[in-house]
Amino acid sequence: MADRADANFSGAVRRSTGSARSLAAAMPRLILEARRIAATVTHGLHGRRRAGAGENFWQYRRFMWGEPARRVDWRRSARGDNLFVREREWEAAHTVWIWPDRSPSMSFKSDLAREPKLDRVLIAAFALAEILVQAGERIGVPGLMRPTASRDVIERMAQAIVHDAAERESLPPSFAPSPLAEVVVLSDLWAPTPEVLRMLAQLAAGGAHGHLVQVVDPVEETFPYSGRVEFIEPEGAGAITAGRAEMWRADYDARVARHRAEIRAETARLGWTFTIHRTDRSASELLLGLYAHMGADAAGVAAAPPAASAERRA
Repeated sequence: MADRADANFSGAVRRSTGSARSLAAAMPRLILEARRIAATVTHGLHGRRRAGAGENFWQYRRFMWGEPARRVDWRRSARGDNLFVREREWEAAHTVWIWPDRSPSMSFKSDLAREPKLDRVLIAAFALAEILVQAGERIGVPGLMRPTASRDVIERMAQAIVHDAAERESLPPSFAPSPLAEVVVLSDLWAPTPEVLRMLAQLAAGGAHGHLVQVVDPVEETFPYSGRVEFIEPEGAGAITAGRAEMWRADYDARVARHRAEIRAETARLGWTFTIHRTDRSASELLLGLYAHMGADAAGVAAAPPAASAERRA
């Protein structure tokens, strides 16, 4: 038994070391792709504008009873019968926590996908961080990187991820984001439903707002298998063989639908957003949809989910 345990431990170390080296080797390509996507997306975006203490004029609004008279813009008010206040753009940087799932299941890639789920979430996380820092936000990675507004945020995130020796969990570690913070979780979210719901409750407990993005491979959506197939769980739960895999499809679809329905109900109750993204779609589509959600939240209105990712199948 001791020899077997030692062998299992040695195998785990080799796999972990190999994964770390592969990720380190892939980082330059992922960073380059993230910068390209960020530049493309930024070109068509407006800033995350909101009212508050800042230097730039945003809009006029009606003066409200009880406000200090010094806030009245008398020049604008003189044009009519109402008093107006000159609002300025919110410029105080707040924190956006981004969690890219790097657990073993994220390495999966089918022939239908453009890239592994891991590559997609890292590219999206890096590109989103780049865009948000340019907009004046601070970016942190739970358990890995303290919030920063540095222009080299992508490199800092990449360094923190490559040198992270801890076990790679599917869901972010327990932490308490401030009420003004936003949280973005990029994961396949195949953890048991109760674990996902507990994570949501913990992150939202202090009033923070957030966004869940389920990144999945096309075959995880459509279950195209038939005949005798062995399914191997990449995170240590073992393997199971289906004699006629096509007979499992209806049950699989039903379980996935229940899982997502429970997550969607909880995010709706908390005022969070929930989006599904497939890796046969473009990373730019994911980033645009996510940024649209965040921009709508900043403006205080609800955003409709992107049409391409709102449904399981086209």
